[in-house]
Amino acid sequence: MGILFLVSTLSAQAQQEFSPGSLEKGILLVASPSLSDPNFHQTVLLIIEHGRGGTVGLILNRATNVLVSEVLPDFTALKRTTHRLFAGGPVEQTQLVLLFRLTQLLPDTRQIVDRIYVGTPRVLERIMTQPKSTETFRAFSGFAGWAPGQLEHEMLEGAWGVLPSNAFNIFDEDPATLWPDSISRLQAPRTISIAR
Repeated sequence: MGILFLVSTLSAQAQQEFSPGSLEKGILLVASPSLSDPNFHQTVLLIIEHGRGGTVGLILNRATNVLVSEVLPDFTALKRTTHRLFAGGPVEQTQLVLLFRLTQLLPDTRQIVDRIYVGTPRVLERIMTQPKSTETFRAFSGFAGWAPGQLEHEMLEGAWGVLPSNAFNIFDEDPATLWPDSISRLQAPRTISIAR
């Protein structure tokens, strides 16, 4: 008669969710519940740049009470709209970063992942004056930035998890539920193996 051992193991996918090797442009970075830094407590970020020079991301779930029309008062197309400004991160908080969902690459844009771009106010003017139901935007004040190797080190300490960019429709997901929903998705499925 054998002895049963119950072993909990992380699936390969779950191991990747917490691996610094899974960092790349376009992924979603999810703050661990134990991350106490007030700049990143309960945040979800979209990584918009990752390479030898470091990492740049935008916090997706910190809407402010400021309307984008107040920040860009010369854009008449924004008048009477309810688009809110998001706090993108603690770096360069006076800088405006525009994130777009577009059906195609346009001049003055840089692709992050499929259908998601960073662009200029000229792009914003185009999608406000010639709207398409599939296109939208979010405006961010500031961004998050890490020096080369810094974010990888934080991941090894358990500060962050990673989800693919298609885990959520980031423009339609409620910012208030994005972090708890992301944490739920990171609850790695456990498998039980029995050895005799």
